[in-house]
Amino acid sequence: MDMTFSAEDRAFREEVRDFLDQNLPDRLKDGARRTPGVFVEPDIGMEWHRILYEKGWVAPHWPKEDGGTGWTPTQKFIFEKECALAGAPPLAILGLRLVGPVICEFGTPEQKERFLPRILSGEDYWCQGYSEPGSGSDLASLKTTARLADGDYVVNGSKIWTTHAHHADWIFALVRTDNSGKKQAGITFLLLPMDQEGVEVTPIHSMSGDHEVNAVFFSDARTPEENRIGEEGAGWSIAKFLLENERGGSCFAPRLLKSIDRLEELATEQPSGVNGALAHDARLRDRLARVRLEAEALEVTELRILAELAKGRAPGPQTSLVKLLGANIGQEIDTLRIDLLGPDALQLPLERPLYGNEAPEPVGSEFAQTAMGRYLNNRAATIFGGSDEVQKNIIAKTVLGL
Repeated sequence: MDMTFSAEDRAFREEVRDFLDQNLPDRLKDGARRTPGVFVEPDIGMEWHRILYEKGWVAPHWPKEDGGTGWTPTQKFIFEKECALAGAPPLAILGLRLVGPVICEFGTPEQKERFLPRILSGEDYWCQGYSEPGSGSDLASLKTTARLADGDYVVNGSKIWTTHAHHADWIFALVRTDNSGKKQAGITFLLLPMDQEGVEVTPIHSMSGDHEVNAVFFSDARTPEENRIGEEGAGWSIAKFLLENERGGSCFAPRLLKSIDRLEELATEQPSGVNGALAHDARLRDRLARVRLEAEALEVTELRILAELAKGRAPGPQTSLVKLLGANIGQEIDTLRIDLLGPDALQLPLERPLYGNEAPEPVGSEFAQTAMGRYLNNRAATIFGGSDEVQKNIIAKTVLGL
Protein backbone atom coordinates (compact mmCIF):
# COMPACT_ATOMS: atom_id res chain seq x y z
CA MET A 1 0.00 0.00 0.00
CA ASP A 2 1.31 3.45 -0.93
CA MET A 3 0.91 5.74 2.09
CA THR A 4 2.36 8.82 0.38
CA PHE A 5 -0.15 11.61 -0.15
CA SER A 6 -0.47 12.88 -3.70
CA ALA A 7 0.40 16.45 -4.66
CA GLU A 8 -3.32 17.25 -4.73
CA ASP A 9 -3.78 15.85 -1.21
CA ARG A 10 -0.81 17.83 0.10
CA ALA A 11 -2.27 20.99 -1.43
CA PHE A 12 -5.60 20.20 0.24
CA ARG A 13 -3.83 19.73 3.57
CA GLU A 14 -2.32 23.20 3.25
CA GLU A 15 -5.76 24.62 2.45
CA VAL A 16 -7.19 23.04 5.59
CA ARG A 17 -4.31 24.30 7.72
CA ASP A 18 -4.74 27.84 6.39
CA PHE A 19 -8.47 27.71 7.10
CA LEU A 20 -7.90 26.49 10.66
CA ASP A 21 -5.28 29.17 11.29
CA GLN A 22 -7.68 31.89 10.20
CA ASN A 23 -11.04 30.61 11.46
CA LEU A 24 -10.55 28.50 14.59
CA PRO A 25 -10.81 30.92 17.55
CA ASP A 26 -8.56 30.44 20.57
CA ARG A 27 -11.61 30.42 22.87
CA LEU A 28 -12.93 27.30 21.13
CA LYS A 29 -9.57 25.55 21.41
CA ASP A 30 -9.42 26.56 25.06
CA GLY A 31 -12.94 25.30 25.72
CA ALA A 32 -12.25 21.97 24.02
CA ARG A 33 -8.98 21.54 25.92
CA ARG A 34 -10.69 22.24 29.26
CA THR A 35 -13.62 19.87 28.70
CA PRO A 36 -13.27 16.59 30.63
CA GLY A 37 -16.37 15.00 29.11
CA VAL A 38 -16.75 12.88 26.00
CA PHE A 39 -18.74 15.63 24.25
CA VAL A 40 -18.05 19.36 24.31
CA GLU A 41 -20.90 21.57 25.43
CA PRO A 42 -23.15 22.95 22.65
CA ASP A 43 -21.92 26.52 23.16
CA ILE A 44 -18.46 25.38 22.02
CA GLY A 45 -19.38 22.63 19.58
CA MET A 46 -22.17 24.47 17.80
CA GLU A 47 -20.12 27.63 17.28
CA TRP A 48 -17.50 25.54 15.47
CA HIS A 49 -20.32 23.71 13.65
CA ARG A 50 -21.64 27.00 12.28
CA ILE A 51 -18.17 28.13 11.17
CA LEU A 52 -17.71 24.91 9.22
CA TYR A 53 -21.26 25.15 7.85
CA GLU A 54 -20.55 28.60 6.41
CA LYS A 55 -17.46 27.16 4.74
CA GLY A 56 -19.41 24.14 3.43
CA TRP A 57 -17.22 21.71 5.37
CA VAL A 58 -19.55 20.54 8.15
CA ALA A 59 -20.59 17.18 6.67
CA PRO A 60 -17.65 15.53 4.86
CA HIS A 61 -19.18 12.08 5.26
CA TRP A 62 -22.46 12.89 3.51
CA PRO A 63 -23.04 12.42 -0.23
CA LYS A 64 -22.41 15.62 -2.12
CA GLU A 65 -25.97 15.69 -3.46
CA ASP A 66 -27.26 15.80 0.12
CA GLY A 67 -24.98 18.61 1.28
CA GLY A 68 -21.65 16.81 1.70
CA THR A 69 -18.27 18.04 0.51
CA GLY A 70 -17.57 15.50 -2.21
CA TRP A 71 -14.15 14.84 -0.70
CA THR A 72 -12.24 11.63 -1.27
CA PRO A 73 -11.68 9.32 1.72
CA THR A 74 -8.10 10.62 1.88
CA GLN A 75 -9.26 14.23 2.07
CA LYS A 76 -11.71 13.34 4.85
CA PHE A 77 -8.86 11.76 6.80
CA ILE A 78 -6.62 14.78 6.25
CA PHE A 79 -9.36 17.15 7.39
CA GLU A 80 -10.07 15.22 10.58
CA LYS A 81 -6.38 14.86 11.37
CA GLU A 82 -5.66 18.56 10.90
CA CYS A 83 -8.67 19.50 13.05
CA ALA A 84 -7.39 17.20 15.79
CA LEU A 85 -3.85 18.58 15.60
CA ALA A 86 -5.17 22.15 15.68
CA GLY A 87 -7.22 21.45 18.82
CA ALA A 88 -10.62 22.04 17.22
CA PRO A 89 -13.59 20.94 19.33
CA PRO A 90 -15.15 17.67 18.15
CA LEU A 91 -18.54 18.19 16.55
CA ALA A 92 -21.65 16.55 18.03
CA ILE A 93 -21.93 13.30 16.10
CA LEU A 94 -25.59 12.50 16.79
CA GLY A 95 -26.93 14.51 13.87
CA LEU A 96 -23.98 14.80 11.51
CA ARG A 97 -22.41 11.36 11.83
CA LEU A 98 -25.28 9.10 12.90
CA VAL A 99 -28.82 10.03 11.90
CA GLY A 100 -27.74 12.27 9.01
CA PRO A 101 -26.07 9.46 7.01
CA VAL A 102 -29.04 7.20 7.84
CA ILE A 103 -31.45 9.71 6.30
CA CYS A 104 -29.13 10.13 3.32
CA GLU A 105 -29.08 6.37 2.77
CA PHE A 106 -32.60 5.26 3.72
CA GLY A 107 -34.75 8.41 3.81
CA THR A 108 -37.39 9.41 1.30
CA PRO A 109 -36.89 12.59 -0.78
CA GLU A 110 -39.39 14.32 1.49
CA GLN A 111 -37.51 13.26 4.63
CA LYS A 112 -34.22 14.43 3.17
CA GLU A 113 -35.70 17.79 2.24
CA ARG A 114 -37.20 18.24 5.71
CA PHE A 115 -34.42 17.05 8.02
CA LEU A 116 -31.04 17.30 6.32
CA PRO A 117 -30.81 21.10 5.84
CA ARG A 118 -31.61 21.66 9.53
CA ILE A 119 -28.95 19.16 10.62
CA LEU A 120 -26.40 20.88 8.37
CA SER A 121 -27.22 24.36 9.67
CA GLY A 122 -27.36 23.24 13.30
CA GLU A 123 -30.97 24.37 13.72
CA ASP A 124 -31.93 20.90 14.98
CA TYR A 125 -29.94 19.17 17.70
CA TRP A 126 -30.33 15.38 17.93
CA CYS A 127 -29.99 12.60 20.47
CA GLN A 128 -30.01 8.81 20.11
CA GLY A 129 -32.56 6.44 21.66
CA TYR A 130 -30.92 3.01 21.53
CA SER A 131 -29.94 1.58 24.93
CA GLU A 132 -32.58 0.71 27.50
CA PRO A 133 -32.40 -0.59 31.07
CA GLY A 134 -31.54 -4.26 30.44
CA SER A 135 -30.95 -3.73 26.70
CA GLY A 136 -27.48 -2.30 26.14
CA SER A 137 -25.07 -4.72 24.51
CA ASP A 138 -28.06 -6.97 23.72
CA LEU A 139 -29.79 -4.18 21.86
CA ALA A 140 -32.19 -6.52 20.06
CA SER A 141 -33.94 -7.23 23.37
CA LEU A 142 -35.29 -3.65 23.56
CA LYS A 143 -38.84 -3.25 24.85
CA THR A 144 -39.91 0.31 24.00
CA THR A 145 -43.03 -0.12 21.86
CA ALA A 146 -44.67 1.84 19.07
CA ARG A 147 -48.12 1.22 17.60
CA LEU A 148 -49.88 2.98 14.74
CA ALA A 149 -52.99 4.96 15.67
CA ASP A 150 -54.66 7.49 13.37
CA GLY A 151 -51.54 8.03 11.27
CA ASP A 152 -49.20 8.45 14.27
CA TYR A 153 -46.87 6.06 16.04
CA VAL A 154 -47.63 6.07 19.77
CA VAL A 155 -44.47 5.30 21.72
CA ASN A 156 -44.18 3.94 25.27
CA GLY A 157 -41.08 2.86 27.17
CA SER A 158 -37.72 4.33 28.10
CA LYS A 159 -34.17 4.87 26.89
CA ILE A 160 -31.04 5.34 28.97
CA TRP A 161 -27.54 6.85 28.61
CA THR A 162 -29.07 9.27 26.11
CA THR A 163 -26.33 11.79 25.37
CA HIS A 164 -27.40 15.46 25.35
CA ALA A 165 -31.12 14.62 25.43
CA HIS A 166 -31.48 17.73 27.62
CA HIS A 167 -30.32 19.84 24.67
CA ALA A 168 -32.01 17.93 21.85
CA ASP A 169 -34.92 18.94 19.63
CA TRP A 170 -35.25 15.43 18.13
CA ILE A 171 -34.46 11.84 19.03
CA PHE A 172 -33.92 8.96 16.63
CA ALA A 173 -35.03 5.78 18.32
CA LEU A 174 -35.27 2.04 17.84
CA VAL A 175 -38.70 0.82 18.89
CA ARG A 176 -40.50 -2.51 18.86
CA THR A 177 -43.42 -2.68 16.46
CA ASP A 178 -43.78 -6.48 16.34
CA ASN A 179 -43.30 -9.25 18.92
CA SER A 180 -44.39 -12.18 16.80
CA GLY A 181 -41.10 -13.39 15.31
CA LYS A 182 -37.35 -13.09 15.63
CA LYS A 183 -36.60 -10.18 17.95
CA GLN A 184 -34.42 -8.34 15.40
CA ALA A 185 -37.23 -8.47 12.83
CA GLY A 186 -39.69 -6.49 14.96
CA ILE A 187 -37.60 -3.31 15.36
CA THR A 188 -38.39 -0.02 13.59
CA PHE A 189 -36.41 3.23 13.27
CA LEU A 190 -38.41 6.34 14.22
CA LEU A 191 -37.72 10.09 14.46
CA LEU A 192 -39.56 11.77 17.35
CA PRO A 193 -39.79 15.42 18.42
CA MET A 194 -38.60 15.91 21.99
CA ASP A 195 -40.79 18.93 22.74
CA GLN A 196 -44.06 17.18 23.58
CA GLU A 197 -45.98 16.13 26.67
CA GLY A 198 -45.19 12.44 26.32
CA VAL A 199 -41.41 12.87 26.57
CA GLU A 200 -39.64 13.28 29.93
CA VAL A 201 -35.87 13.72 30.30
CA THR A 202 -34.21 12.87 33.62
CA PRO A 203 -30.53 13.76 34.11
CA ILE A 204 -27.86 11.19 34.96
CA HIS A 205 -24.75 12.70 36.54
CA SER A 206 -21.56 10.71 36.02
CA MET A 207 -18.91 10.00 38.65
CA SER A 208 -16.96 12.94 37.26
CA GLY A 209 -19.83 15.31 37.98
CA ASP A 210 -20.62 15.85 34.31
CA HIS A 211 -24.17 15.88 32.97
CA GLU A 212 -23.90 14.43 29.49
CA VAL A 213 -26.32 11.50 29.60
CA ASN A 214 -29.94 11.10 30.59
CA ALA A 215 -32.85 8.74 30.93
CA VAL A 216 -35.73 9.44 28.53
CA PHE A 217 -39.27 8.23 29.25
CA PHE A 218 -42.02 7.95 26.61
CA SER A 219 -45.63 7.99 27.75
CA ASP A 220 -47.91 7.93 24.71
CA ALA A 221 -45.40 10.12 22.86
CA ARG A 222 -46.41 10.57 19.24
CA THR A 223 -44.73 11.00 15.89
CA PRO A 224 -46.34 10.93 12.41
CA GLU A 225 -45.97 7.77 10.32
CA GLU A 226 -43.95 9.76 7.78
CA ASN A 227 -41.20 10.07 10.41
CA ARG A 228 -40.42 6.37 10.12
CA ILE A 229 -37.13 5.70 8.31
CA GLY A 230 -37.33 2.69 6.04
CA GLU A 231 -40.01 0.04 6.25
CA GLU A 232 -41.57 -1.10 9.48
CA GLY A 233 -39.36 -3.87 10.87
CA ALA A 234 -36.24 -2.68 9.01
CA GLY A 235 -34.78 -0.92 12.04
CA TRP A 236 -32.19 -3.57 12.84
CA SER A 237 -30.51 -3.30 9.44
CA ILE A 238 -30.54 0.49 9.68
CA ALA A 239 -29.10 0.30 13.21
CA LYS A 240 -26.17 -1.81 12.01
CA PHE A 241 -25.44 0.75 9.29
CA LEU A 242 -25.50 3.53 11.89
CA LEU A 243 -23.30 1.64 14.37
CA GLU A 244 -20.59 1.19 11.74
CA ASN A 245 -20.44 4.99 11.50
CA GLU A 246 -20.46 5.38 15.31
CA ARG A 247 -17.74 2.81 15.94
CA GLY A 248 -15.32 3.62 13.16
CA GLY A 249 -16.52 6.67 11.33
CA SER A 250 -13.72 8.92 12.57
CA CYS A 251 -9.96 8.67 12.81
CA PHE A 252 -8.96 8.02 16.42
CA ALA A 253 -5.17 8.05 16.10
CA PRO A 254 -4.46 11.77 15.50
CA ARG A 255 -6.21 12.88 18.71
CA LEU A 256 -4.53 10.07 20.66
CA LEU A 257 -1.11 11.03 19.30
CA LYS A 258 -1.71 14.69 20.15
CA SER A 259 -2.53 13.65 23.74
CA ILE A 260 0.68 11.61 23.90
CA ASP A 261 2.67 14.61 22.64
CA ARG A 262 1.23 16.64 25.53
CA LEU A 263 2.09 13.91 28.03
CA GLU A 264 5.70 13.83 26.82
CA GLU A 265 5.89 17.61 27.10
CA LEU A 266 4.40 17.49 30.59
CA ALA A 267 6.90 14.84 31.66
CA THR A 268 9.70 17.36 31.07
CA GLU A 269 7.98 19.76 33.48
CA GLN A 270 6.92 17.43 36.30
CA PRO A 271 9.54 16.90 39.03
CA SER A 272 10.37 13.29 39.79
CA GLY A 273 11.46 13.94 43.35
CA VAL A 274 14.90 12.51 42.66
CA ASN A 275 16.85 15.39 41.13
CA GLY A 276 15.20 15.75 37.77
CA ALA A 277 12.03 15.70 35.73
CA LEU A 278 9.84 12.63 35.26
CA ALA A 279 10.99 12.51 31.64
CA HIS A 280 14.20 10.92 32.93
CA ASP A 281 12.34 8.03 34.56
CA ALA A 282 13.05 4.92 32.47
CA ARG A 283 9.79 3.20 33.40
CA LEU A 284 7.72 6.22 32.42
CA ARG A 285 9.63 6.57 29.14
CA ASP A 286 8.92 2.90 28.43
CA ARG A 287 5.19 3.36 29.07
CA LEU A 288 5.06 6.46 26.87
CA ALA A 289 6.95 4.69 24.09
CA ARG A 290 4.65 1.69 24.23
CA VAL A 291 1.45 3.73 24.05
CA ARG A 292 2.89 5.84 21.21
CA LEU A 293 3.71 2.70 19.24
CA GLU A 294 0.17 1.42 19.80
CA ALA A 295 -1.31 4.72 18.59
CA GLU A 296 0.98 4.84 15.56
CA ALA A 297 0.04 1.24 14.71
CA LEU A 298 -3.61 2.25 14.96
CA GLU A 299 -2.96 5.13 12.55
CA VAL A 300 -1.44 2.68 10.06
CA THR A 301 -4.54 0.50 10.44
CA GLU A 302 -6.76 3.52 9.80
CA LEU A 303 -4.75 4.35 6.69
CA ARG A 304 -5.14 0.78 5.45
CA ILE A 305 -8.90 1.07 5.95
CA LEU A 306 -8.75 4.42 4.16
CA ALA A 307 -7.11 2.71 1.19
CA GLU A 308 -9.97 0.20 1.07
CA LEU A 309 -12.60 2.95 1.27
CA ALA A 310 -10.83 4.77 -1.56
CA LYS A 311 -11.49 1.70 -3.71
CA GLY A 312 -15.20 2.09 -3.08
CA ARG A 313 -15.58 -0.58 -0.43
CA ALA A 314 -18.10 0.06 2.35
CA PRO A 315 -17.18 0.21 6.06
CA GLY A 316 -17.47 -3.20 7.66
CA PRO A 317 -16.09 -5.15 10.62
CA GLN A 318 -12.88 -3.12 10.50
CA THR A 319 -14.82 -0.34 12.26
CA SER A 320 -15.09 -2.65 15.27
CA LEU A 321 -11.32 -3.11 15.24
CA VAL A 322 -10.70 0.65 15.19
CA LYS A 323 -13.23 1.24 17.95
CA LEU A 324 -11.75 -1.52 20.12
CA LEU A 325 -8.17 -0.30 19.77
CA GLY A 326 -8.97 3.42 19.99
CA ALA A 327 -10.98 3.05 23.20
CA ASN A 328 -8.33 0.96 24.96
CA ILE A 329 -5.40 3.16 23.91
CA GLY A 330 -7.37 6.18 25.10
CA GLN A 331 -7.78 4.58 28.52
CA GLU A 332 -4.05 3.86 28.68
CA ILE A 333 -3.37 7.54 28.01
CA ASP A 334 -5.83 8.54 30.76
CA THR A 335 -4.05 6.31 33.27
CA LEU A 336 -0.64 7.66 32.27
CA ARG A 337 -1.91 11.23 32.69
CA ILE A 338 -3.09 10.49 36.24
CA ASP A 339 0.18 8.80 37.17
CA LEU A 340 2.27 11.58 35.68
CA LEU A 341 0.44 14.41 37.45
CA GLY A 342 0.43 12.74 40.86
CA PRO A 343 -1.57 14.41 43.68
CA ASP A 344 -2.61 17.34 41.46
CA ALA A 345 -4.66 14.88 39.41
CA LEU A 346 -6.85 14.03 42.39
CA GLN A 347 -8.86 17.26 42.11
CA LEU A 348 -12.39 16.83 40.79
CA PRO A 349 -14.20 20.16 40.59
CA LEU A 350 -17.93 19.72 40.04
CA GLU A 351 -18.50 23.17 38.54
CA ARG A 352 -19.12 23.26 34.80
CA PRO A 353 -17.87 24.49 32.46
CA LEU A 354 -14.18 24.56 33.35
CA TYR A 355 -13.54 27.31 30.79
CA GLY A 356 -14.63 30.93 30.71
CA ASN A 357 -14.73 33.65 33.36
CA GLU A 358 -16.68 31.61 35.92
CA ALA A 359 -14.39 28.57 35.83
CA PRO A 360 -12.84 27.48 39.16
CA GLU A 361 -9.12 27.98 39.67
CA PRO A 362 -7.13 24.81 38.94
CA VAL A 363 -4.78 23.16 41.40
CA GLY A 364 -1.41 22.94 39.71
CA SER A 365 -2.56 23.41 36.12
CA GLU A 366 -5.58 23.29 33.83
CA PHE A 367 -4.20 19.96 32.58
CA ALA A 368 -4.36 18.53 36.09
CA GLN A 369 -7.82 20.00 36.67
CA THR A 370 -9.40 17.89 33.91
CA ALA A 371 -7.29 14.74 34.36
CA MET A 372 -9.53 12.89 36.81
CA GLY A 373 -12.71 13.91 34.97
CA ARG A 374 -11.30 12.58 31.70
CA TYR A 375 -10.19 9.37 33.38
CA LEU A 376 -13.62 8.71 34.92
CA ASN A 377 -15.60 9.66 31.82
CA ASN A 378 -13.47 7.56 29.49
CA ARG A 379 -13.92 4.40 31.54
CA ALA A 380 -17.13 4.14 29.54
CA ALA A 381 -15.28 4.23 26.19
CA THR A 382 -14.95 0.44 26.22
CA ILE A 383 -18.72 0.12 26.79
CA PHE A 384 -20.62 2.75 24.79
CA GLY A 385 -21.08 2.21 21.07
CA GLY A 386 -20.77 -1.53 21.72
CA SER A 387 -18.65 -2.99 24.52
CA ASP A 388 -15.20 -4.51 24.02
CA GLU A 389 -16.77 -7.96 24.27
CA VAL A 390 -19.23 -7.15 21.48
CA GLN A 391 -16.44 -5.80 19.26
CA LYS A 392 -14.31 -8.91 19.86
CA ASN A 393 -17.22 -11.17 18.96
CA ILE A 394 -17.80 -9.22 15.72
CA ILE A 395 -14.11 -9.46 14.82
CA ALA A 396 -13.97 -13.17 15.68
CA LYS A 397 -17.04 -13.96 13.60
CA THR A 398 -16.64 -11.70 10.56
CA VAL A 399 -12.87 -11.34 10.27
CA LEU A 400 -11.40 -14.49 11.76
CA GLY A 401 -14.29 -16.78 10.82
CA LEU A 402 -14.45 -18.35 14.29
